[in-house]
Amino acid sequence: MAIRKLATAILLIFTIIGGIVGCSTQTSSDSGKKTIKIGYQKYGTLNLLRTKGDLEKKLEGYKVEWILFPAGPQLLEALNTGSIDFGSTGEAPPIFAQAAGTPLVYVGAEPASPGSEGFLVPKGSPIKSIKDLKGKKVALNKGSNVHYLLVKALESAGLKLSDIQPVYLPPADARSAFEKGSVDAWVIWDPFLAAAQDATGGTLLADGKGLVSNREFYLASQSLVKNEEKVVNVIFDEIAKIGAWSKDHPEDVAKTLSPVVGIPEKTLVLAEKRRNYGIQKIDATIIADQQKIADTFYGVGLIPKAISIKDAVQK
Repeated sequence: MAIRKLATAILLIFTIIGGIVGCSTQTSSDSGKKTIKIGYQKYGTLNLLRTKGDLEKKLEGYKVEWILFPAGPQLLEALNTGSIDFGSTGEAPPIFAQAAGTPLVYVGAEPASPGSEGFLVPKGSPIKSIKDLKGKKVALNKGSNVHYLLVKALESAGLKLSDIQPVYLPPADARSAFEKGSVDAWVIWDPFLAAAQDATGGTLLADGKGLVSNREFYLASQSLVKNEEKVVNVIFDEIAKIGAWSKDHPEDVAKTLSPVVGIPEKTLVLAEKRRNYGIQKIDATIIADQQKIADTFYGVGLIPKAISIKDAVQK
């Protein structure tokens, strides 16, 4: 029952119309250009693309408007209401959004980065394995990628969600709870993981290797894919270029993003070296991996119905 209530709460994020109001690919009254609205998060490839300013140069005849979101669920809510045309999130938010009826389209994905998320326990903790989490309080951001990591890690240890005490907190609150000792473990992603490792001396109990893929997905509205194929292709190409640069320049990426995310450069370098770049078209392997997550969430009651990832992939 508790899991069903959680699923309902998560899905409300995608069904309640938010405060951001807008019209996708609308004509700007001051310039006569169509506006392409792109949702981004502080730590991610799209923010690097935004800071470089190259996309605007390539999209002649269009005005690019960048809109910042705190996390994937809010970004996809905006996509659902027509407030943005394009954006990126991790693996889990699109699944909750699709289950809630959001008309999203998968247009690309970054390579798997399983080392970019993991379980952190306090320095000197008696917890030495995932199995030791039985009965313990584990902090996580509900409906995020690490929700899937938690499920798979527990399964690998012969445990279920009901065998632990999940404490659902956003990253900032979870960090506070972790430092105060209010929770026994914290499952979190980079750069928050790297920042907490450096600041607290916490121990990385396990990461996602061998358990999850942990991909970043690029998603668009159906109208953008249908009516502005050229725009989608240009965005894809520019993401590929910034990704190739980022892969070879982790220190420069850290220097660029450090003042934006409020995390020291040296910490971001650690996070950068654990992630992979190189946008790809959605292929059968990626669809299968994402379908496993959707089926798992349905199986444990986190989404109310089964969904087909293939139905939301760009044709």
